[in-house]
Amino acid sequence: MQKDFLSENTINTTDNEKTPKKTPNRQKENTQEEQEKEKVTKENEDLKDQKISEYGQTVLENGKRDHKIHLLSIIGEIEGHEVLPQHNKTTKYEHVLPQLAAIEDSTDIDGLLILINTVGGDVEAGLAIAEMIASLSKPTVSLVLGGSHSIGVPLAVSANYSYIVPSATMIIHPVRMNGTVIGVTQTFEYFEKIQDRIINFVVNHSNIDYNSFRDLMLDTNQLAKDVGSILVGDETVQKGIINEVGGIRDALAKINEMIDANEEGS
Repeated sequence: MQKDFLSENTINTTDNEKTPKKTPNRQKENTQEEQEKEKVTKENEDLKDQKISEYGQTVLENGKRDHKIHLLSIIGEIEGHEVLPQHNKTTKYEHVLPQLAAIEDSTDIDGLLILINTVGGDVEAGLAIAEMIASLSKPTVSLVLGGSHSIGVPLAVSANYSYIVPSATMIIHPVRMNGTVIGVTQTFEYFEKIQDRIINFVVNHSNIDYNSFRDLMLDTNQLAKDVGSILVGDETVQKGIINEVGGIRDALAKINEMIDANEEGS
Protein backbone atom coordinates (compact mmCIF):
# COMPACT_ATOMS: atom_id res chain seq x y z
CA MET A 1 0.00 0.00 0.00
CA GLN A 2 2.81 2.34 0.77
CA LYS A 3 4.46 1.55 -2.56
CA ASP A 4 1.26 2.38 -4.43
CA PHE A 5 0.91 5.63 -2.56
CA LEU A 6 4.46 6.62 -3.45
CA SER A 7 3.94 5.62 -7.06
CA GLU A 8 0.80 7.72 -7.27
CA ASN A 9 2.56 10.73 -5.80
CA THR A 10 5.38 10.28 -8.29
CA ILE A 11 2.94 10.34 -11.22
CA ASN A 12 1.23 13.47 -9.91
CA THR A 13 4.54 15.22 -9.43
CA THR A 14 5.60 14.38 -12.97
CA ASP A 15 2.35 15.73 -14.40
CA ASN A 16 2.79 18.97 -12.50
CA GLU A 17 6.28 19.37 -13.88
CA LYS A 18 4.97 18.93 -17.42
CA THR A 19 2.45 21.76 -16.97
CA PRO A 20 3.98 24.87 -18.56
CA LYS A 21 4.41 27.78 -16.26
CA LYS A 22 3.73 31.32 -17.40
CA THR A 23 7.00 33.10 -17.74
CA PRO A 24 7.20 36.86 -17.39
CA ASN A 25 7.80 37.12 -21.17
CA ARG A 26 4.66 35.11 -21.96
CA GLN A 27 2.62 37.28 -19.60
CA LYS A 28 4.03 40.33 -21.31
CA GLU A 29 3.05 38.96 -24.73
CA ASN A 30 -0.50 38.26 -23.52
CA THR A 31 -0.75 41.78 -22.14
CA GLN A 32 0.37 43.25 -25.48
CA GLU A 33 -2.16 41.11 -27.36
CA GLU A 34 -4.95 42.25 -25.06
CA GLN A 35 -3.92 45.86 -25.52
CA GLU A 36 -3.91 45.45 -29.32
CA LYS A 37 -7.38 43.87 -29.22
CA GLU A 38 -8.69 46.70 -27.05
CA LYS A 39 -7.15 49.24 -29.43
CA VAL A 40 -8.78 47.62 -32.49
CA THR A 41 -12.15 47.40 -30.69
CA LYS A 42 -11.97 51.09 -29.73
CA GLU A 43 -11.02 52.08 -33.29
CA ASN A 44 -13.98 50.11 -34.67
CA GLU A 45 -16.35 51.74 -32.17
CA ASP A 46 -14.98 55.20 -33.02
CA LEU A 47 -15.42 54.49 -36.73
CA LYS A 48 -18.97 53.29 -36.12
CA ASP A 49 -19.79 56.44 -34.12
CA GLN A 50 -18.26 58.60 -36.88
CA LYS A 51 -20.39 56.90 -39.55
CA ILE A 52 -23.54 57.49 -37.50
CA SER A 53 -22.77 61.15 -36.74
CA GLU A 54 -21.45 62.16 -40.18
CA TYR A 55 -23.20 59.88 -42.65
CA GLY A 56 -26.19 58.45 -40.76
CA GLN A 57 -24.91 54.92 -41.34
CA THR A 58 -24.16 51.93 -39.15
CA VAL A 59 -24.31 48.13 -39.19
CA LEU A 60 -27.01 46.33 -37.20
CA GLU A 61 -25.97 42.92 -35.89
CA ASN A 62 -28.85 40.68 -34.83
CA GLY A 63 -27.80 38.45 -31.94
CA LYS A 64 -30.50 35.82 -32.57
CA ARG A 65 -29.71 35.54 -36.27
CA ASP A 66 -26.27 35.68 -37.78
CA HIS A 67 -27.16 38.65 -40.01
CA LYS A 68 -25.44 41.96 -40.59
CA ILE A 69 -27.75 44.71 -41.85
CA HIS A 70 -26.40 48.04 -43.09
CA LEU A 71 -28.52 50.98 -41.93
CA LEU A 72 -28.65 53.97 -44.28
CA SER A 73 -30.42 57.22 -43.36
CA ILE A 74 -31.69 59.55 -46.09
CA ILE A 75 -32.44 62.73 -44.17
CA GLY A 76 -33.22 66.34 -45.06
CA GLU A 77 -32.61 67.51 -48.61
CA ILE A 78 -30.93 65.44 -51.32
CA GLU A 79 -27.84 67.41 -52.30
CA GLY A 80 -26.78 67.06 -55.92
CA HIS A 81 -24.27 68.89 -58.07
CA GLU A 82 -24.65 72.16 -56.18
CA VAL A 83 -23.58 72.53 -52.54
CA LEU A 84 -26.47 73.64 -50.33
CA PRO A 85 -26.09 76.18 -47.49
CA GLN A 86 -24.48 74.87 -44.30
CA HIS A 87 -27.64 75.35 -42.24
CA ASN A 88 -29.50 72.86 -44.48
CA LYS A 89 -29.73 69.26 -43.30
CA THR A 90 -28.64 67.26 -46.35
CA THR A 91 -27.90 63.81 -47.71
CA LYS A 92 -24.97 64.04 -50.12
CA TYR A 93 -25.21 61.62 -53.02
CA GLU A 94 -21.42 61.45 -53.39
CA HIS A 95 -21.36 59.89 -49.90
CA VAL A 96 -24.24 57.49 -50.50
CA LEU A 97 -23.25 56.06 -53.91
CA PRO A 98 -19.84 54.67 -52.81
CA GLN A 99 -21.47 53.18 -49.70
CA LEU A 100 -24.05 51.38 -51.82
CA ALA A 101 -21.31 50.03 -54.09
CA ALA A 102 -19.37 48.84 -51.01
CA ILE A 103 -22.50 47.12 -49.64
CA GLU A 104 -22.96 45.22 -52.90
CA ASP A 105 -19.28 44.20 -52.94
CA SER A 106 -19.08 43.22 -49.25
CA THR A 107 -19.35 39.58 -48.18
CA ASP A 108 -20.11 40.67 -44.60
CA ILE A 109 -23.28 42.70 -45.26
CA ASP A 110 -26.44 40.63 -45.74
CA GLY A 111 -29.03 43.35 -46.34
CA LEU A 112 -29.83 47.07 -46.38
CA LEU A 113 -32.39 48.96 -44.27
CA ILE A 114 -33.11 52.53 -45.41
CA LEU A 115 -34.68 55.12 -43.10
CA ILE A 116 -36.21 58.02 -45.05
CA ASN A 117 -37.29 61.46 -43.89
CA THR A 118 -36.67 63.84 -46.77
CA VAL A 119 -38.22 66.95 -48.32
CA GLY A 120 -36.84 65.93 -51.73
CA GLY A 121 -34.09 67.76 -53.57
CA ASP A 122 -31.95 67.26 -56.66
CA VAL A 123 -33.82 65.05 -59.15
CA GLU A 124 -30.73 63.60 -60.85
CA ALA A 125 -29.03 62.79 -57.54
CA GLY A 126 -32.20 61.29 -56.07
CA LEU A 127 -32.79 59.08 -59.11
CA ALA A 128 -29.13 58.02 -59.08
CA ILE A 129 -29.43 56.83 -55.46
CA ALA A 130 -32.78 55.16 -56.18
CA GLU A 131 -31.38 53.28 -59.19
CA MET A 132 -28.38 52.12 -57.15
CA ILE A 133 -30.63 50.79 -54.37
CA ALA A 134 -32.92 49.07 -56.89
CA SER A 135 -29.96 47.35 -58.56
CA LEU A 136 -28.53 45.81 -55.37
CA SER A 137 -28.57 42.01 -55.30
CA LYS A 138 -29.02 41.93 -51.51
CA PRO A 139 -32.40 42.28 -49.73
CA THR A 140 -33.47 45.89 -49.16
CA VAL A 141 -36.26 47.39 -47.04
CA SER A 142 -37.23 51.07 -46.74
CA LEU A 143 -39.07 52.79 -43.89
CA VAL A 144 -40.61 56.25 -44.36
CA LEU A 145 -40.57 58.35 -41.19
CA GLY A 146 -41.90 61.89 -41.10
CA GLY A 147 -42.10 62.32 -44.84
CA SER A 148 -40.75 61.23 -48.20
CA HIS A 149 -41.59 64.09 -50.52
CA SER A 150 -40.92 64.80 -54.17
CA ILE A 151 -37.86 62.77 -55.28
CA GLY A 152 -38.17 60.96 -51.96
CA VAL A 153 -41.02 58.92 -53.50
CA PRO A 154 -38.73 57.02 -55.93
CA LEU A 155 -36.26 56.55 -53.06
CA ALA A 156 -38.96 54.96 -50.89
CA VAL A 157 -40.09 52.50 -53.57
CA SER A 158 -36.56 51.60 -54.73
CA ALA A 159 -36.25 48.94 -52.00
CA ASN A 160 -37.56 45.39 -52.43
CA TYR A 161 -40.18 46.09 -49.74
CA SER A 162 -41.37 49.40 -48.30
CA TYR A 163 -42.98 50.52 -45.03
CA ILE A 164 -44.43 53.84 -43.87
CA VAL A 165 -45.38 54.85 -40.33
CA PRO A 166 -49.03 55.93 -39.89
CA SER A 167 -48.20 59.65 -39.45
CA ALA A 168 -45.71 59.96 -42.33
CA THR A 169 -46.58 61.79 -45.55
CA MET A 170 -45.66 61.64 -49.22
CA ILE A 171 -46.01 64.69 -51.46
CA ILE A 172 -46.21 64.01 -55.19
CA HIS A 173 -45.87 66.99 -57.51
CA PRO A 174 -44.50 67.94 -60.95
CA VAL A 175 -40.82 68.71 -61.48
CA ARG A 176 -39.81 72.23 -60.47
CA MET A 177 -36.81 74.12 -61.82
CA ASN A 178 -34.99 77.17 -60.48
CA GLY A 179 -33.02 79.71 -62.46
CA THR A 180 -33.45 80.91 -66.05
CA VAL A 181 -36.12 79.04 -67.99
CA ILE A 182 -36.49 79.55 -71.74
CA GLY A 183 -40.17 79.82 -72.68
CA VAL A 184 -40.12 77.50 -75.68
CA THR A 185 -41.71 74.15 -76.52
CA GLN A 186 -38.40 72.32 -75.98
CA THR A 187 -38.36 73.38 -72.31
CA PHE A 188 -41.80 71.92 -71.74
CA GLU A 189 -40.81 68.69 -73.52
CA TYR A 190 -37.67 68.46 -71.35
CA PHE A 191 -39.81 68.78 -68.19
CA GLU A 192 -42.11 66.08 -69.55
CA LYS A 193 -39.17 63.71 -70.07
CA ILE A 194 -37.91 64.25 -66.52
CA GLN A 195 -41.38 63.60 -65.14
CA ASP A 196 -41.73 60.48 -67.27
CA ARG A 197 -38.46 59.14 -65.84
CA ILE A 198 -39.76 59.64 -62.31
CA ILE A 199 -43.21 58.19 -63.03
CA ASN A 200 -41.80 55.15 -64.85
CA PHE A 201 -39.38 54.41 -62.01
CA VAL A 202 -42.15 54.57 -59.39
CA VAL A 203 -44.51 52.48 -61.53
CA ASN A 204 -41.83 49.82 -62.16
CA HIS A 205 -41.01 49.51 -58.44
CA SER A 206 -44.49 49.71 -56.87
CA ASN A 207 -48.08 48.62 -57.49
CA ILE A 208 -49.46 51.90 -58.87
CA ASP A 209 -50.10 52.35 -62.60
CA TYR A 210 -48.77 55.17 -64.79
CA ASN A 211 -52.01 57.15 -65.19
CA SER A 212 -52.91 56.98 -61.50
CA PHE A 213 -49.53 58.29 -60.42
CA ARG A 214 -49.59 61.02 -63.07
CA ASP A 215 -53.04 62.10 -61.90
CA LEU A 216 -51.71 62.42 -58.32
CA MET A 217 -48.79 64.47 -59.62
CA LEU A 218 -51.01 66.90 -61.54
CA ASP A 219 -53.93 67.16 -59.10
CA THR A 220 -54.99 70.81 -58.61
CA ASN A 221 -57.43 70.26 -55.73
CA GLN A 222 -55.28 69.15 -52.78
CA LEU A 223 -52.49 71.73 -52.38
CA ALA A 224 -53.51 75.35 -51.88
CA LYS A 225 -50.60 77.03 -53.70
CA ASP A 226 -49.21 74.17 -55.72
CA VAL A 227 -50.06 71.30 -58.04
CA GLY A 228 -49.89 67.75 -56.73
CA SER A 229 -51.08 65.47 -53.95
CA ILE A 230 -50.30 64.76 -50.32
CA LEU A 231 -50.85 61.23 -49.01
CA VAL A 232 -50.71 60.22 -45.34
CA GLY A 233 -49.67 56.80 -44.04
CA ASP A 234 -52.23 54.21 -45.11
CA GLU A 235 -53.28 56.27 -48.17
CA THR A 236 -49.91 55.47 -49.77
CA VAL A 237 -50.61 51.75 -49.28
CA GLN A 238 -54.15 52.05 -50.68
CA LYS A 239 -52.77 53.79 -53.78
CA GLY A 240 -50.23 50.98 -54.27
CA ILE A 241 -47.11 53.10 -53.76
CA ILE A 242 -45.93 51.67 -50.41
CA ASN A 243 -46.28 47.98 -49.48
CA GLU A 244 -47.33 48.23 -45.85
CA VAL A 245 -47.88 50.48 -42.82
CA GLY A 246 -45.39 49.63 -40.07
CA GLY A 247 -42.45 50.72 -37.97
CA ILE A 248 -38.86 49.76 -37.25
CA ARG A 249 -39.87 46.44 -35.63
CA ASP A 250 -41.76 45.41 -38.77
CA ALA A 251 -38.97 46.57 -41.08
CA LEU A 252 -36.29 44.64 -39.18
CA ALA A 253 -38.43 41.51 -39.02
CA LYS A 254 -39.08 41.73 -42.78
CA ILE A 255 -35.47 42.18 -43.82
CA ASN A 256 -34.34 39.30 -41.58
CA GLU A 257 -37.05 37.15 -43.16
CA MET A 258 -35.87 38.16 -46.64
CA ILE A 259 -32.22 37.40 -45.77
CA ASP A 260 -33.22 33.95 -44.47
CA ALA A 261 -35.14 33.25 -47.68
CA ASN A 262 -32.22 34.52 -49.76
CA GLU A 263 -29.79 32.20 -47.96
CA GLU A 264 -32.08 29.19 -48.34
CA GLY A 265 -32.44 29.84 -52.05
CA SER A 266 -28.71 30.17 -52.70
